[in-house]
Amino acid sequence: MTARVAFAIAAALSLPTALVAEAAPPNHDVTVLHCARLVDPAAGKLLGETTLVIEGSRVTEIKSGHADDKPYRDAASAAGAHYALVNLADATCLPGLIDSHTHLTSETSPTGYTDQFRWNTADYAIRSTVYARRTLLAGFTSVRNVGDNDNESIALRNAINAGIVPGPRIFTAGKPIGTTGGHADPTDGYRMDLQGDPSAKDGIINSPEDAYKAIRQHYKDGVDVIKIMPSGGVLDESSSADNAQMTIEEIKAVVAAAHDYGFTVAAHAHGAEAIRRAVLGGVDSIEHGTFMNDEDMKLMKEHGTWYVPTIIAGKYVQEMAAKPGYYPPQVAAKALQVGPVIQATAGKAYKAGVKIAFGTDAAVYPHGQNAKEFQYMVQAGMPPMFALQAATTHAAELLHKQDELGQIAVGRHADVIAVPGNPLDDITLMQKVSFVMKDGVVYKQDGKPLVD
Repeated sequence: MTARVAFAIAAALSLPTALVAEAAPPNHDVTVLHCARLVDPAAGKLLGETTLVIEGSRVTEIKSGHADDKPYRDAASAAGAHYALVNLADATCLPGLIDSHTHLTSETSPTGYTDQFRWNTADYAIRSTVYARRTLLAGFTSVRNVGDNDNESIALRNAINAGIVPGPRIFTAGKPIGTTGGHADPTDGYRMDLQGDPSAKDGIINSPEDAYKAIRQHYKDGVDVIKIMPSGGVLDESSSADNAQMTIEEIKAVVAAAHDYGFTVAAHAHGAEAIRRAVLGGVDSIEHGTFMNDEDMKLMKEHGTWYVPTIIAGKYVQEMAAKPGYYPPQVAAKALQVGPVIQATAGKAYKAGVKIAFGTDAAVYPHGQNAKEFQYMVQAGMPPMFALQAATTHAAELLHKQDELGQIAVGRHADVIAVPGNPLDDITLMQKVSFVMKDGVVYKQDGKPLVD
């Protein structure tokens, strides 16, 4: 609680003003939330009726039970602050969710492979504001955006931070880093005269020396994290989903340079050999991990490497691959290779004790459906509480933001969502988010968006 509201509460309760600080910061909105239940992912517990007090963008009090809100209402009035009471009597409150693997500047479409020759960067950027809004309203108040085409996600992040458009808090990698002809090469599938020779400035490297230049360029561009592509992937127009595409030396160079600049490194990797190289190279997380084997899992546990499964993406591409013409033939073939495997791998990794953070590969499926991943995680054998922890405390730790995000705690960002009923009894309720608050601002209430 700030000194100003403390002063006002003291006055409202007729307490001596000498008991409170004299300093008076600027007025802040005050919101009191009454929650029927509260998920505490740090403790792994579901708490009963709980009252949350929000001042400005931070949580200032957490009280057990249905606390009397009159002192807070009176204090806000005395301080000249706006006051709101939100009664979530039938709902379970949770920390704002974190999706560790999104692509907010694009979205799946059967015309996506030809749109790139018609659309300008501005077209992708404008559409990204719609995808960001959908993501926020689905309850995801923070995301790690791990790849775009022209650094559009940096502009999107900046616009959201400036309050120009609504969206989640973004930690972006900008352009992914890979090798010539690899999954990150934006000219895969182009005819010869259009291919050019993408370089380290474009995120395409072919040596440890190139790796340092690419990281320094990303630092110059203003990214928050680094994304590399040490294996093939599904949606590029090459032939392999899982072949190894970066040497250990290149990966080590990327990681060393990235860590010098304070970046974590996420590694897209489907194939077992690519996963092995990435873990030995020191990456912070493996994304997808479809063909991860026992050796990979053992290495990941030894190195403390995070795993971000993205089950929903595998299921979606498998479904779309069955639709004639949705993907180019080589892409459809890879989708049918990866899709049936990824969920079982996630379940096996959980049983092996690999650290898991929630991520979905949003854009591979339509934005806003991120919470389906919870259902798939539970189907893979993960307990509902673990799945919720993966999207809160685990994801916050992966971002190195565990002191700011992933929990509802005094002094932290006021990121709070609510779902009807108890998601530990029915994890599909996570797809029915009825209330969304980010940094103390309510964007959705009673299931209705409050932003255009």
